[in-house]
Amino acid sequence: MSLPERFVERLLRDLGPEEGRALCEALEREAPTSVRFHPAKGGAEPISGPQGAAGTADPVGTVVVGTAEVADPAGTAGLSVGCPHLPLSERVPWCDAGWYLRERPSFTFDPDFHAGAYYVQEASSQFVGYLLRGMLPAGARLLDLCAAPGGKTTLYASLVGCDGLVVANEIDRRRASVLADNVRKWGTGNVAVTCCDAASLGRFEAWFDVVAVDAPCSGEGMFRKDPAARQEWSEANVRLCAARQDEILREAWRALKPGGVLLYSTCTFNRDEDEGSLERMLAWAGDEVTEADPEAVDRSWGICCGEVGPFRTYRFYPHRACGEGFFAAVARKSAEADARMRTPRARRSVVSAVDRKCVAELSRWLREPGEMRFGIVGDTYYAWYAGQAEEVRMLSEALPVIGSGVALGQLFKGVLKPDPALAFFPGLNREALPVAELDEQEALRYLRRQEIAAGALAEGMNLITVRGRGLGFAKRIGGRVNNLYPNSLRIMKQ
Repeated sequence: MSLPERFVERLLRDLGPEEGRALCEALEREAPTSVRFHPAKGGAEPISGPQGAAGTADPVGTVVVGTAEVADPAGTAGLSVGCPHLPLSERVPWCDAGWYLRERPSFTFDPDFHAGAYYVQEASSQFVGYLLRGMLPAGARLLDLCAAPGGKTTLYASLVGCDGLVVANEIDRRRASVLADNVRKWGTGNVAVTCCDAASLGRFEAWFDVVAVDAPCSGEGMFRKDPAARQEWSEANVRLCAARQDEILREAWRALKPGGVLLYSTCTFNRDEDEGSLERMLAWAGDEVTEADPEAVDRSWGICCGEVGPFRTYRFYPHRACGEGFFAAVARKSAEADARMRTPRARRSVVSAVDRKCVAELSRWLREPGEMRFGIVGDTYYAWYAGQAEEVRMLSEALPVIGSGVALGQLFKGVLKPDPALAFFPGLNREALPVAELDEQEALRYLRRQEIAAGALAEGMNLITVRGRGLGFAKRIGGRVNNLYPNSLRIMKQ
């Protein structure tokens, strides 16, 4: 399908004939493919972060990514790690863990993808991590207000580290379910996924150190990647998106602490949804908006930098930068802003305490149980990092939280039946049960929930791994194996 005629007319008018035609031509070419490796799963060197966050620890080894030897902060160098089968091309210059690929492989049939070793994330959108590094306090609370499907959420989770908390919200329940699945697979254990409108999170007034708004938009930046975006585009939809963005920004500002950082982004080109949204916000926020101090941008990256009042803005045009169309802006809420921290009244009690006997059984499944706090929601036991447990409890009492921390599983006669999410958590104590390493083909059988050979498994519960990375659990009973991979996640393609 060709580019929408009115869209082309606007580009030629706003950018000029030469720039406008260059952008239109770029939108007809194939989009680059990029991934971002998990810093704690032996995939790539960690993202640089603030003191106490992921990426600040001294490396204890190296691993191989393609043909590159990189730092291994998780200490997994003894495992069969790296993703040498991925056709890596070169690094994404603004993201330490990001790589371009020479071609797009079939990620569906890569067990490392299902193990959360990397996330398939568009290169331009990885820039949000570059903007925030150096601006996150230790133990940061970060709200990702429009989070599905989870690319930016998982990046933020790696940035804030185990001392911080990411609250990832998605208003659409179906998309929120996809978000929760991707968060579980990433496995950092420092994310709470909520499913509500922006106003509900706005009631956590002045509670967050960072609020990131990846606003729902007309999607012009995705025209070459998603043909449906062209078909759905209209000028009326642009106006509708702009109005929705204004509402979301008001709630985002309400939730942000004085001195905190607002990060606004879209995947569209038009001014009404980008600079226009910021100008409309400045009309009511006024002097409460002050300059942030983001990282300097290398001119060779092809990013168009600008300003809208105190906002620093960054535009990605596909004919200039190696990535899809993207817009980002960052500013701070004045430390003198008239805002007092308030939280909504608890509506229900969700998290129940765990007795000492249960704690003893749960603790043996974690490498550092002393750093965790335990609770039970429904019939499932959870672990949260100590610094986040009370915050997650507060969120759960006021909002629909559909996932948080690390789901450990259920207890039967005092013994844990592990939840599939526990396999993805780097803090799993692998001495708690036998580990069955599968080859590529057998791993694919496991991911399809097909029968797998019993010979590689010990009697009883086993952790299933590929190249040392956890995929899930299976239970051997004599010569039969009960495949416990979630039916909702299984590979359907043959």
